[in-house]
This record gives sequence, structure tokens and C-alpha cells, in this order.
Amino acid sequence: MSSPNNTAPINPLPAAVVALVIVIMGVEAVFSLGARGILGGPEAIGWRLEALNAYAFSPEIFWWMQDSGRWLPEHLLRFVSYGFVHGAFTQALFVCVFVLAMGKMVGEAMGDLAMVVIFLLSGAGGALGYAVLIPGGAPLLGGFPAVYGLIGAFTFLLWRSLASVGAQQSRAFSLIAFLMGIQLLFGLLFGGQKDWVADLSGFATGFGLSFFLAPGGWARIRDRVRRD
Repeated sequence: MSSPNNTAPINPLPAAVVALVIVIMGVEAVFSLGARGILGGPEAIGWRLEALNAYAFSPEIFWWMQDSGRWLPEHLLRFVSYGFVHGAFTQALFVCVFVLAMGKMVGEAMGDLAMVVIFLLSGAGGALGYAVLIPGGAPLLGGFPAVYGLIGAFTFLLWRSLASVGAQQSRAFSLIAFLMGIQLLFGLLFGGQKDWVADLSGFATGFGLSFFLAPGGWARIRDRVRRD
């Protein structure tokens, strides 16, 4: 008698990916339910705006801290917290879709901890790049810079995989080129903010971190330093 096939039709998601999605959608659910009067009292209508004022990343606040030398914890928190506060449900939903797709691949290849580190530090790197390059820019909110960091990590994995088979490594950057092209096209057609700078900075951060966090990455860097 043949044994039953117990293979799951869908590969399970890494626990860290599920946790990130729960946190992002949990925060969004509180805002959405509050705005509809289902949760909280009349003051719940302004919860999203209050959160944006408290947790969005502001280049002006960053440069104020830089000029004054006062690196206040509540403002340093903005480097990470802005990625969990979104302007609308649709923005949070798209972020979660990318987290599920890219986070799954990065988490399975690098591990849950590395995936979370890339997500959080890419968000911070995206904010820093945005503040440096767009010092007078509008406040930054939403998880797309962190998501682009996961895309950067995925690009690194693909880049290294192509190198191992002798294929053209530039093909690994086709996804980010496509996404940036779409953003620039929409910017030209409909206008908008320059938050694509944060997305590109997040991508570069995620790609760079992968040299250290990918399996065997640190060992390769150490061996190369020793040879030099």
C-alpha cells in the first residue's frame, strides 16, 4: 500500500514574514476601524493623523538633530517606525503583498533574523538617503523603502546565483530597473513626491547588507580581506 502524500500544496511562510504582515495590517486595521467609528470614540477618527505626526520620518527633524547635536530617542525611532504607518489601507496592502513575496524568498535563503534585519535597516537606510538627498522633502511614511531592501536582498541572491553558473549578472537588476522605471514614469505623468529616492536607498541598503547576511557572505569577505 502506498503511503499518503502529505506534501503541503503551498510552502509555509517563514514566521518572521507572517509576524511583519500581522504587525503592519494590525496597525492599519486599528486606523481603519477607528476612522469608521467601529473602534474607539470620536477621537479615533484622528488616530492616523496623530500617528503620522508622531512616527513619520521628517528630513527637517533629522537636520534639526544634526545641527543641534540632540539625537532624541523619540525622533531616532522615526527611522524605523515610519515603515509601519501608512497613509491609506491600499498602501499598507501593497506593502504586505511585497513582504509576503520577497520576504518569503529572502527568509528561506538567509533565515528569519537576517530577513527582519534587512527589512528594518533598509527602512532606516532609505530614510537616511532621503534626508541627505532631499533635505526639504515631505515627511516619509510607509514600508516601501524597507520592501525595496528585501528586493535588494533578492537581487543579491539572484546576482550571486547567476555568477555561479557563468550567466550575465546584470540580469539580476532587471526587477529594480522595471520598478524604478514605473515610478519615474508615473512621476512624470502625474507628478508627486520624490520618495523614490528613499526606495532606491532602501534597495542599496538591502543589497549591501546581503554581502554580510547571506549564507557564507561574511566568510567570503573575511577570506578576501586576508588575501588582500
